[in-house]
Amino acid sequence: MSIDVSCTVPVPPAEAWRYLAAPGALRRLSPPFMSLRPVHEAGSLRNGEAVLEPRTALPGPLAARFGPRWVARHDPQGFVDGERFVDRCVSEPYATATGWVHVHTVTAGPTGTAMLGDRVEARVPEPMLTRVFAYRHRQMAADLATIAQFGSAAAPAATPLTVAVTGASGLIGTAVTALLGVAGHRVIRLTRPGGGLNAGRDDAGSYDDDNAVDPAPAHRSERIWDPAAPATDLLDGVDVLVHLAGASIAGRFTCSHLRKVRDSRTDPTRRLAELVAARDGATAMVCASAVGFYGADRGGEPLSESAANGTGSLAAIVADWERACEPARQAGARVVNVRTGLVLSAAGGMLPPLAAITRTGLGGRLGSGRQWMSWISLDDLTDIYLRAIVDPALAGVVNGTAPEPVTNADFTRELGAVLHRPTVVPVPGWAPGLLLGTRGADELALADQRVLPHALTELDHHFRYPRLREALEHELGAESLPTAL
Repeated sequence: MSIDVSCTVPVPPAEAWRYLAAPGALRRLSPPFMSLRPVHEAGSLRNGEAVLEPRTALPGPLAARFGPRWVARHDPQGFVDGERFVDRCVSEPYATATGWVHVHTVTAGPTGTAMLGDRVEARVPEPMLTRVFAYRHRQMAADLATIAQFGSAAAPAATPLTVAVTGASGLIGTAVTALLGVAGHRVIRLTRPGGGLNAGRDDAGSYDDDNAVDPAPAHRSERIWDPAAPATDLLDGVDVLVHLAGASIAGRFTCSHLRKVRDSRTDPTRRLAELVAARDGATAMVCASAVGFYGADRGGEPLSESAANGTGSLAAIVADWERACEPARQAGARVVNVRTGLVLSAAGGMLPPLAAITRTGLGGRLGSGRQWMSWISLDDLTDIYLRAIVDPALAGVVNGTAPEPVTNADFTRELGAVLHRPTVVPVPGWAPGLLLGTRGADELALADQRVLPHALTELDHHFRYPRLREALEHELGAESLPTAL
């Protein structure tokens, strides 16, 4: 069978082609709901090779045991610079089973727009491909709009930034570095000694290689980062440091677990802040944080960035984490702390297990369901990081949450509606304590926080998915195929 789809995006053809050829494009355009995830980018649209592997929660070497890798080789015979490239599946058993050939085209659309074309010859169900291309086209159009607004280094007057990132291959770090790549900026991955690309953990607590995309060698740039004793020249030539690394918060809230969480955040952050301070303002610092700062039980109180620090173990850890940035701030560097809420991504975090339970028909509200959930789509969080990196007007604390938080009961209903499943089986309030302990359940699973992104709305920041239904449809592949964006 074959499928032909097209979509118009509001940028010149040359800009659309530049995006597709940039490092990070494969990661940006790979739907998180696909069973395969990218692990290696092609270095060239003419004759490069991309690799995808089965999507599991296991590190790469173990993931390969759950199924063969998909290798897509670009065909130089089908390449026309600025207009067309072709990839063919060359790995078994996929090559024989599907006969996959994908022709990508970029042509001139009406009045300065670009027409994206995708023709696939393959023995693959058409509904599956329709979902994939709906995601790809919307994602590319939204990325290009974000880049045009405040993230581009492609414009003649713009200067590409050099951005160093810890936790660069975690769920959030992979998305941020990919967006930086398609925006034209240079990324330096700060990796721990002996670990290479997949050495650190991001602020969501997943090991980096859980969601890693290994760029082609020509695109890769790394420096060794020792969290206990970072080299004095670690940030030489770096315009912005993005610090995402830290041990997982998830787990039973024992004293040893909380000490590990605190130690992985406060001391490494302070040492990096001291390096930024030594750069005499030449480097800005964007550091992950969490809405746990506000405490676990704030009820319906609207929480802007000026709200007081709450009580509890997690609130104390987050406050210390943010204070660890003070050396950089006192030295006059621009510092941004992104207090992140519940990140929605079908590629990791809490959404996949919640969706899996809901698909069985056993999903339901947690406890009373009245507790507020401050969520954000992964793409909107990525946009916030990009803006924090490039926008000198953004400084201080920023709430990384969507403008419309919801109660747990509303979240559950929306998830069920998107998946077309009932959500009538409530989960007892004591159940999370079996995994997290009483303290962990209260401060994580049952946290009641209505956090609002006041600093961003004051700057008229655009959210791709301000409403929960739209975010869930995008992440879970429930969107229809667009024709123009």
